Amino acid sequence: MDKQEIQDLTKALETSPENIYLRLVLIKKLRKSPEHVELLSFHLIELLKYDPNNIEGKNFLAQYYFQIGKLSACIVLGEELEAKDNLSIETKLILSQAYYRENNLSKAKDLYEEVLDEDPDMYIEELDDAFRIKLDYLEEGYTDSHFLEKPTMNFKDVGGMKNVKKEIELKIIKPLEHAELYAKYGKKVGGGLLLYGPPGCGKTYIAKATAGEIKANFINVSLNDILDMFIGNSEKNLHDIFELARENTPCVLFVDEIDALGAKRSDLRQSAGKNVINQFLAELDGIDSNNEGILVIGATNTPWHLDSAFRRPGRFDRIIFVPPPDEESKIEILKLKLEGKPIDHIDYKAVIKNTKDFSGADIDALIDIAIEGKLEKAMETGEAEPIQTKDLVAASKLHKASTIDWFTTAKNYALFANQSGLYNEILKYIK
Repeated sequence: MDKQEIQDLTKALETSPENIYLRLVLIKKLRKSPEHVELLSFHLIELLKYDPNNIEGKNFLAQYYFQIGKLSACIVLGEELEAKDNLSIETKLILSQAYYRENNLSKAKDLYEEVLDEDPDMYIEELDDAFRIKLDYLEEGYTDSHFLEKPTMNFKDVGGMKNVKKEIELKIIKPLEHAELYAKYGKKVGGGLLLYGPPGCGKTYIAKATAGEIKANFINVSLNDILDMFIGNSEKNLHDIFELARENTPCVLFVDEIDALGAKRSDLRQSAGKNVINQFLAELDGIDSNNEGILVIGATNTPWHLDSAFRRPGRFDRIIFVPPPDEESKIEILKLKLEGKPIDHIDYKAVIKNTKDFSGADIDALIDIAIEGKLEKAMETGEAEPIQTKDLVAASKLHKASTIDWFTTAKNYALFANQSGLYNEILKYIK
């Protein structure tokens, strides 16, 4: 900022204080200079003293109030400008932020949407994170990297899970490889696949590896990406994500904790939750859109909480149980997880002897415990020692399997609520 220019303009206004044009020029320069906040305040007030109806000056003053934290003053002046249709788009965005910080979320959201309608490039993280509506304003051909990715991993990067891989290959990969053959019989490529089992057994990992195996795009959707406090927005977010998948086929759309989005409608008291489920079912059916080339993979730890409508043919009719890894799989997982770490002749069979019901996440925890012990010793001696079999065995005895509670609950459903045979795989595993 040219200090001399500010000084010259200030002197000029001392001799001609009523010169509105000069004062506006000075104000615009002061607004770009954080160290002149007090001087900016003085000249804004002086401007409006000589020209009380100056629209540009009032907009600048409203923005100034927000800048110094006077939110109430910003809102009062902003509402006055809005009532007379004199609110600039910059002030409208500022006013939206002021409403948001004063917890007037409805007005904040309405104004923010108006701003984005006028200029999509004016989105800001604070409001976008709050209202999750940026997807509505993406430019044509643009994809949000937060949602869309191209996995480089495949089944080789997933330790064990032979049966799960085999089922996915038969139900998903083969149809994609022979799409023309399937088309002759009127069979669509894609559809829904439900993975269920105890937490930490690699459901997310296998879904991502599936996308890599078939060289498809991958969209990982969490509850936060869909659920919204405003009625109607959750359904809209869900539709936008499906549209993103449709525009980027072949695509694997992975929905984690799907039971939270697709809970039994009879258990829901509020209609808003039922509306989200109905929207989800409509997107799966592709009534108004083409879902060809989209594989929707849902993952849940509690399949008994999922609405039965999701398991109807054409939706999540292919259901795969993802159990804790077997002994061979545990050894593969240990080797993958220890790759690149300092190790010394590990007896993997000895390590897994005390890992009954361990999930992949439990094996991760086991390795972390062993590493922590090594780090503690290294900080005392100043030397980094390799991880040995005895370290991992000791760690396996300290850690308890996280899947035990899950199997206790699942066993009750498998024994007493299994008329459809859905949980037969659980009973086989327990036996």
